[in-house]
Amino acid sequence: MGDIPSMPQVVIVSPALRDANNGNWQTARRWRHHLAGVARARIVKAWPDALAGGDVAMIALHARRSADAIAAWAGAHPGAGLAVVLTGTDLYRDIDTDASARRSLELAQALVVLQECAPRSLPAELRHKARVIFQSTPPRQTLDKSTHHLRAVMVGHLRDEKSPQTLFAAARLLSGCDDIRIDHIGEPLDPVLGEAARATMAAVPNYRWLGGLAHEQVRRRIQRAHLLVHASRMEGGAHVVMEAVTSGTPVLASRIEGNVGMLGGDYSGYFSWDDAEALAALLRRCRQSQRVPGDDFMRRLVAQCCARAPLFAPQRERAALHGLVGEMLKPG
Repeated sequence: MGDIPSMPQVVIVSPALRDANNGNWQTARRWRHHLAGVARARIVKAWPDALAGGDVAMIALHARRSADAIAAWAGAHPGAGLAVVLTGTDLYRDIDTDASARRSLELAQALVVLQECAPRSLPAELRHKARVIFQSTPPRQTLDKSTHHLRAVMVGHLRDEKSPQTLFAAARLLSGCDDIRIDHIGEPLDPVLGEAARATMAAVPNYRWLGGLAHEQVRRRIQRAHLLVHASRMEGGAHVVMEAVTSGTPVLASRIEGNVGMLGGDYSGYFSWDDAEALAALLRRCRQSQRVPGDDFMRRLVAQCCARAPLFAPQRERAALHGLVGEMLKPG
């Protein structure tokens, strides 16, 4: 018998590892799993390292924060084997303001974006490199929900890009609505926003800030909620949106490209970014839909999310990722 050829070694560069419990880490971990069987994938925060000699391709998450690793790879492997995955801050800020981020785009053979609106935010001369790969998550059972109140949950570490201030203001506008309850999950990466969350909780009985929770706990709370609120001002393609959609929990989202690219242009659950009054009005509208026979607004949101759910199927993401790696490994 001849020797069985060894699988190629692919390095995934992630600026965040397991302890961060954020979207970059979740993507890196899931992609390592998807590549099992076609490549030996390892996750690092910096490259090169002691195992760098065996790597034949690199997938780098974040054009700016992984810029040093990207430049080092391009120096060692010019013109070959490099894919850069673009985050929201890459697409909607850094590639316009940061030279290292823009250089990462130029060095890459493929630019991976995570929702369908993203390619139009790339420089026109680089759009031919774009590959849309929707992130995925296994579907969860849709749970029965109480009709006595409406529970909304917002998930995201407290930082400016996630616009938690919009939720704080909406919660205050709804402070007299005992039948609308708001849970907020996320670590206080910005201490000022953490203090604002505590102040909101003290002032508004139906708002609870739960701090950071383990991923499995977050998913269960999304399942149990009537709605996910996603108020971000910039997103590359948020994990929590697909986790809600695949749990049968509809989303109220800021109308930004990163959300529209996941939920679709005709989705009914958008509000203008930073418009707390519009968010509060949507929450009231959803509660009314629970209470008034024949009001199908909530059912419409659920149906629209269900129609998007196949985009986030694991087998779809796995096939797209295998195709990307196969393309990167082609000689020449």
